Amino acid sequence: MLVLALVLLLALILGGVGFAVHALWWIALIVLVLWLLGFVFRAGGRAGGNRWYRW
Repeated sequence: MLVLALVLLLALILGGVGFAVHALWWIALIVLVLWLLGFVFRAGGRAGGNRWYRW
């Protein structure tokens, strides 16, 4: 019975980690798109003053 409980606990932990990693990939993809859009909008504006971020 203890082994079954440990296997179920391990399955829950690995399932949660898998979901978190999947969600982090989507968040990273959204951030990448926003970062690239920042370059596109900056290139279309003036040479120095039209940045929507401060780096």
